[in-house]
Amino acid sequence: MRATVHPKGVISYSASMLRRELSARGQVLARTEKLLHELSPGSSPVVMFGRDEAGRHGNFHPASYQGICANPEWARRLTKVHTASRRVRARADWQWMELDSVNSSDALLMNIFCHPGVASGDGLLPAVARLLGVDAASQPCFGIRPGVPLKSGRVDTTEIDMRLGDLFLEAKLTETGFQQSRPRLIERYRDFEAVFDVSRLPWTPVGMVQGYQLIRNVLAAYASEAAFCVLCDGRRRDLVEMWYSVMAAVHAPAFAWRLKLLTWQELAGSLPSDLQRFLDAKYGIVQG
Repeated sequence: MRATVHPKGVISYSASMLRRELSARGQVLARTEKLLHELSPGSSPVVMFGRDEAGRHGNFHPASYQGICANPEWARRLTKVHTASRRVRARADWQWMELDSVNSSDALLMNIFCHPGVASGDGLLPAVARLLGVDAASQPCFGIRPGVPLKSGRVDTTEIDMRLGDLFLEAKLTETGFQQSRPRLIERYRDFEAVFDVSRLPWTPVGMVQGYQLIRNVLAAYASEAAFCVLCDGRRRDLVEMWYSVMAAVHAPAFAWRLKLLTWQELAGSLPSDLQRFLDAKYGIVQG
């Protein structure tokens, strides 16, 4: 399948196309830098990086990885076991983790926001804070569970990738989409009708609601009086268009302005030069 060129010259990749590019880039990086890595089996291998004897981890910018390891809350994100490790065992002293994968959007998120030139004890890089519309004193918190109220009085503990002050962020890279659901699942949420116009949501021909993950995240932000931003690759026009479709169904005007889209390419232009070079080499992400 070829990439699609949109009228404005933006090249559109499918999830599988982007995965293949990241795998190719990862293999070049691994060979050039002599990094510890393995390839998952199958016709479309995924590069899995690991920590070598020198303390290097090929899936992370060195400064970002040092920052992650020095912060117990951040380092805990490194311990989530990759689902593939249950089927395919790497060598005995290395169990694959989710953030070892070259396709991990969480690893990309942490590469950026754990870099000392982006987030430090003094707060965020001012240019990044302005771009995201958050207080420069904000500190990144990963894997939060703010809770989405249900009509039953219980709470759905869906996970949000990162919080910066009063902004929730969801990171996407090679994921195939934002999930689908039956109407009864989204109708369980206490604030669903207050936030969304049901008729304007994206529906499949068989009556499934598209963007279920986004709907939950929006409702989490609404209940927490927070803003919500999707961070995704500008080459994934399918994800961008789905997010716009969900945003278009929000009919709570006082809340709708708090919903945002930012691409990794747009963010890249505000980052330190060493991090920009890393993102270009490893992900093909350049200032857009």
